[in-house]
Formats: sequence, C-alpha cells, structure tokens
Amino acid sequence: MSRPARMKAMILAAGRGERMRPLTDRLPKPLLPVGGRRLIEWHLVALARAGIRDVVINHAWLGAEIVAALGDGAAYGVAIRYSDESEGALETGGGIFKALPWLGPGPFVVVNGDVWSDFDYARLPALDEAALAALILVPNPPQHPQGDFALAPRPAGGAAALQDVVTEPQAGPRYTFSGIGVYRPEFFAACQPGRFPLLPLFRAAAAAGRLRGQLYRGQWHDIGTPQRLQELDARLAAGAVG
Repeated sequence: MSRPARMKAMILAAGRGERMRPLTDRLPKPLLPVGGRRLIEWHLVALARAGIRDVVINHAWLGAEIVAALGDGAAYGVAIRYSDESEGALETGGGIFKALPWLGPGPFVVVNGDVWSDFDYARLPALDEAALAALILVPNPPQHPQGDFALAPRPAGGAAALQDVVTEPQAGPRYTFSGIGVYRPEFFAACQPGRFPLLPLFRAAAAAGRLRGQLYRGQWHDIGTPQRLQELDARLAAGAVG
C-alpha cells in the first residue's frame, strides 16, 4: 500500500519548553536556531523535499512569534495553517484532535517540533488495512535508556512495506518513539475535544494489535535541554550530522 500522494502533515509546536529555559522565556522552542536554521525549519524543508506540502502547525506559548517567523510557508515550499491553542495547550493528543478537520480523511504524518532528524519523509511507512497508526522508533538515547515500545514481526501477508507490530512486552529490546508517526483519523475516533496525551491511545492500539512500527537507525536528536541543543549545533557546524 503506497503513501497517499497528497498526505498532509502536522508539526507539534505548542509546548512551553520548560527544560529549555531561559532560552524559551522569550522565544518559542521551535524557533531556536540550530545548524544555521530554526529548529522547525528543518522539518518544513524535509517535508517539502518529500512532496508533503500541506502543513498544520499548532502553537500556544509565544505562538505569534511562530506565525510571524514562518508566514504562509511559501518560503519553504509548503502551505501552512495554524492551529491556535493560546487559550491553553492541549497536549499531543488534544492538539492533533483539534486539527483533524484540516488533516484530511486519509493517513497523515505528525512530527514533534522539538526533535531533529535526517529521516526521509518519502520513506514513511504505509498502513495496512488493520493499522490505525505507525510509529517511527529509534534506538534508545542516553536520557531515555528504558525505551517505550518493542517490535514484533508482523504475520505474513498484507502490506509488505511495514512488517513490525508495536508491542509492550515485559522483557526484550525496547525502542524510543521518535516523535514521528503516521495516523489514520480513526485513531482518534473515541476522543473528545480537550487536553489529552497520545500515550494511552498508543497503548490501546498496541493491545488491539493495530499499531505498527518501523525502526530508524539514522540521525535523531531530542532537543530537550540547552546542552543538547548546543551539542547538536556544534555537530552540524562541523558537518558531523546530516
């Protein structure tokens, strides 16, 4: 099953960035510079390169700064719509749910605005008929050694583009959710408007055997602290990443 030609994307950019303070006291985290670009610009350029042109960005803390910096997205080869959460950030799940009317009836990609990766969005996994979502997982970083989920081989048959099922075993290798995922709107069918996280939805879909996964071993960095931002900036400047 191929990826929809007109797949849309959402970048989650509404977080306060508490661990990044004082850098985020006057600048929203997605606008922090790294490697000569704002963090969120790396996502926009990568999405456009993969042919994904319609992008929704949610914002809350200093959201007007994001709108002013990125405009309509034409400078990056995309068209941006903004989902305003200035009255109160809705967390990952609630933010996506609010934007569903803009993301279309088919599968769409969601990217956390506070990660950096060289992942090629043209290689996003297809969803087989039973799958509600597919997560890009990465090897566990030092700050998250226990990981989030495991991967189990998918039974023979169905879509060949994605072979693994996301599980939550008590033992065995586990991996970290990268913040990149593909979702069907039906993944949120039981949700109501408001503030809620994604994790309970992941667990429910995994328990039902309807959550897929793909392990990515390329470059991926969670920009969770000023030190990590500085380290990535230095590596990009030295040409050691990407």
